[in-house]
Amino acid sequence: MMNTGLRRRARRGMTLIEMSIAIGLGMLISGMMMAVFNMQLSFLKMFRTQNFLTEEAPMISTYVSKIVGQADRFSLHPSLSNAFNEVNQQLTASTVARLYYRQPDGSYRSAILAFEDRGSGDQLYYFVVPQGGGPLPAPEWSVTRVPEDVSFAVIDGILSMTLTGPNAEEITYSGTMQQ
Repeated sequence: MMNTGLRRRARRGMTLIEMSIAIGLGMLISGMMMAVFNMQLSFLKMFRTQNFLTEEAPMISTYVSKIVGQADRFSLHPSLSNAFNEVNQQLTASTVARLYYRQPDGSYRSAILAFEDRGSGDQLYYFVVPQGGGPLPAPEWSVTRVPEDVSFAVIDGILSMTLTGPNAEEITYSGTMQQ
């Protein structure tokens, strides 16, 4: 009888082999969890990288297509002041485009798209040029602040806009004016 009682008392805890197996399984499960966590972080990083191309760039394209599509003609300039004063027109890559819209009475009004830093980082701004002269007012609105660079160019007579995203991804949109 006494021998049976000692066996029961000795079996209340875990043996060294059982403890080793439990620790090994715990380490295996935690290693698998770390691998899953690292995959999730990689997916999140890839998602953030693609976010510009899948969400922001199409919205910018929609806004700019409507603005540019209604214009009758355009000119490219190296700076906002050059565009406002209609000097130093160029056909090469520019950060500023001046757009001209024909009014029903035959006159023109114009607007400027400029990618510049106005104190809060680089943004693509939309300015309306006053018809009666005077200084250039503040921008009407900011089209976007996400791209690292925006440039306009003329390729085979067609206005193109190239956006460079925050992760160096590039997308180019091209379009023509109204006829």
